[in-house]
Amino acid sequence: MTVQRIDIHAHFFPRIAREDAGAIDARAPWLAAADDGTGHIMIGERPFRPVDALLFDPAARLRWMDAAGIAIQLVCATPVMFGYAWDARRAAAWAARMNDSAVAFCAADPSRLKPLAQVPLQDIDAACREATRARGCGHIGVQIGNHVGARSLDDPGILDFLRHCAGERLPVLIHPWDMMGDERMAKWMLPWLVAMPAETQLGMLSLILSGALERLPRSLQLVFAHGGGSFAWLLGRVDNAWRNRDIVRADCPNPPSSYCDRFCVDSAIFDPTALRLLVATMGDARVLLGTDAPFPLGEQQPGALVESTFADDETVRDRILAGNARRVFALAP
Repeated sequence: MTVQRIDIHAHFFPRIAREDAGAIDARAPWLAAADDGTGHIMIGERPFRPVDALLFDPAARLRWMDAAGIAIQLVCATPVMFGYAWDARRAAAWAARMNDSAVAFCAADPSRLKPLAQVPLQDIDAACREATRARGCGHIGVQIGNHVGARSLDDPGILDFLRHCAGERLPVLIHPWDMMGDERMAKWMLPWLVAMPAETQLGMLSLILSGALERLPRSLQLVFAHGGGSFAWLLGRVDNAWRNRDIVRADCPNPPSSYCDRFCVDSAIFDPTALRLLVATMGDARVLLGTDAPFPLGEQQPGALVESTFADDETVRDRILAGNARRVFALAP
């Protein structure tokens, strides 16, 4: 029997021309697309990332989903689109335009492609307004970066935004971006291999150790990309520090591991032993299929790792592949 697959972590980039991007901000990315189905995300004159039609052509995406056996895919911004460092008014206009572009992308098959909104998170009031507007336009959740400059997820303004999302019943996918690092990470994609998992763990721990989760409603659905980064593998170290150092537990009334039920994570971790540990740590109701499509660091055979790792447990397999996504994102059966 074919098991349904719902992919909650996939990206898109709209066909935006250089002049349209430049009218918003000189740092706004744009797409240089070639006739052969390839392209390049550009920032001004600077090439940022080579891409292909799967990122910007919904028909190509749907053909890929058919071949990969993906029934539904949630589509969100490529993080370079966030614009958190820009003028807030222009960033708000940009977010609205990108969200309308996401709806247009998903209009190719609204039953299978579902958009997640982006917001101008440097301006919390504007971010809340755009989240509400996007929800009315068909977005089923919001994607945010794990920080805005030096402001992490425990920032009072960002917490206000998260409360707003809870009130609007909008799940929040949190994606690492603008990674920490120095000249030691100049080669071999080390920012993506080392700093990106650390950024995700940093976001999760900022919510736990600050006590922020004590002040956020339990109805808030928080989903962290890339299997939660380093979180599950270093949670024992964090619990040990909490038990033995008062400065670690100063704002956190309970052991850090006791907050695992406040988060979901995706399954994009690429190793069966790691996936079993992730499920054991987070619980099988809190891991959702995520591919990070259509990028090369994403899962190349969507769902294959989950199916092979839990071939002997259909209940866990089916929850991760589709059931948990239906619950968290309120998708119709």
